[in-house]
Order: sequence, then C-alpha cells, then structure tokens
Amino acid sequence: MNKTVLSFLGVTILLIAVTIFSVTTGSIEVKVFEFFQGMITGTNEKVEVIKDLRLPRVIIAIFTGAALAVSGVLLQAVMKNPLADAGVIGISSGAGFVSILIVSIFPTLFFWMPLFAFVGGALACFLVYSLSWKSGLSPLRLILVGIAINATFSGLSETFNFRGSYSVTSISQTTTSTLTMKTWSDVEIIVLYVSIGLILAIFLASACNVLALQEKTAKNLGLHVTRARLFISAVAVLLAAVSTAIAGVIAFVGLLVPHTSRQFVGTDHKRLIPFSAILGALLILSADTLGRTIVAPNEIPASIIMAIIGGPFLIFMLRKSDKIHGS
Repeated sequence: MNKTVLSFLGVTILLIAVTIFSVTTGSIEVKVFEFFQGMITGTNEKVEVIKDLRLPRVIIAIFTGAALAVSGVLLQAVMKNPLADAGVIGISSGAGFVSILIVSIFPTLFFWMPLFAFVGGALACFLVYSLSWKSGLSPLRLILVGIAINATFSGLSETFNFRGSYSVTSISQTTTSTLTMKTWSDVEIIVLYVSIGLILAIFLASACNVLALQEKTAKNLGLHVTRARLFISAVAVLLAAVSTAIAGVIAFVGLLVPHTSRQFVGTDHKRLIPFSAILGALLILSADTLGRTIVAPNEIPASIIMAIIGGPFLIFMLRKSDKIHGS
C-alpha cells in the first residue's frame, strides 16, 4: 500500500472519528451507540436536541473546511503562488462585505446571500490580481496587496456592526466565524453550492496541472490559458464565498491545508484536490470542536484558532518564498 493510499485512508478515518466525537461531546453528551439508535428511532430527547442544534454545525464545519481548502488549491494553481489564500488576500472579506451590504439594504434578499458573496469575492479577486500584476506576479507583492484589500473590506464590513451605539447582530454573524445556531436551511445551502464547486474543481484538476507549466508550453498542449484561469478562479471564488456567507470569514485554511497536503500526496491536482478537501474538513471540524469544548460553556471561534495556527505558518511561508525567489 503506497503513501498516497495510506494518507487518504488515514485522514478519512480521522475525519470520521472527529465527526463522531464532535457530535456526541458537548453540553449534552451521549454514547455513540445511543446516538445512532436515537437517530434511527427518533425517541431519544437528547439525540433530538443534538440533531437540531449540533449536527448542522458539524456538517457546516466539514463543508466549510473542504471549500476553503480546495479554494486555496485552485487559487495557488491560477496565481502560481503558494501564498494565495481566500482569507489572506481578501476574497473572503470581499465576499462578506458585499453580501452584508446588499442584505442590509434589501433584507428580503437574505436567501440570495451566497450569490452576493460570490460577486464580492470575484471583485476582491479581480482587484488583487490586477493590482499585483507588474510584468508577472511577485509572491510578496501579491500577499501585500491582498492584505491591503483584506484590511479595506474588513474595515468596511465592521462599519455595519455598529449604528450609533447599537450592534447589528444579524450582520455581525456574517463578519464573524462562529458556527453556533446554524440551521438545516444553512446546511442545505452550503451542501448544494459547495458540492457543485468541489465537483467542478475535480474536473478542473488536469487544467490546474497544465497551468503549473510555462504559459507557452500550456498553450502548445492545447489549453486556453486565459479561459482556464478565469474558470478556475470563478470556482475558487464560489467555494470561498459560499463558506463565508454561511460560516463567516476564516483565514489561513487555504494556505495551510494545500501545503500540508502536498507533503502527503504530491503536486498532482487529481490527488491534491480531493485530499485537501478531506484534510480541510478535518481541520475546521477539529478547530470548531476544540473551541467549543476547551473552555465550555464559553466558546472560542474557529477563526481565532486558525489565526493562532495560520499566522506563524504564513511567516514561515513568506521566509521560504524569499529564499526561493532570492528576494
């Protein structure tokens, strides 16, 4: 059994184990057998509470992690930059800002928030790409422009959190990353859109592999480079935007997961994309479960835990990038 198969098997088993632990552990605890029996019979009151309140949160954490991780893989393929991440370069904050802007003006359009988030993410991606381009994409210039775009959209989003001295809690849910009080309607939205995005990403794996080559070589192999970049970027923005609309802004997932995944399954996107999806799901679910249980009954948002992990990792990647590019 080779390393790739073992890696897929290991991370899948871990995801299943953490999912079961997360569902059965918390303010209401049940045995594993009791949980599955209650799900089948529907007669256990504790299991019914878990089904309504905790299970949607677990599912959303899994799909959010998968979406952000694969979004990072696709952005890195398009930009040829290991530092590209939807949270770091402002795509998530752009998605969050436009969605809350539209919903604030037209509250009845709340159901269409994923669409508005996609528009905001696409705008942020365009700004980062165009402002970073100067005879090519410099990894350092990309991350600096991305941080500036991220700060701008984050600041604009924060202005909606306070009107005078009153906090607007309904809007605040979009700019923060707490996964509490999620409903099955949220699950339906994220499962639908993220599943479509992940399927498209898998079909785009071959194009991602070709984009890793020199542009002239890619064209000689029959790839329409500009069209491929636009389509791959659109799928990446879709994944990041939908997860932001439902779970809030969580940075560093698309930075940390793809880099770690390459150590296990290599750089072939046909393996990298599905592995990153599973590993991303495991990472966010673990972060959310840890934040929910470590200081119970209080909670630490998954975004804070990811910031604690991802900040030092970004510094490490920047130093590594400097050494590679001799800057």
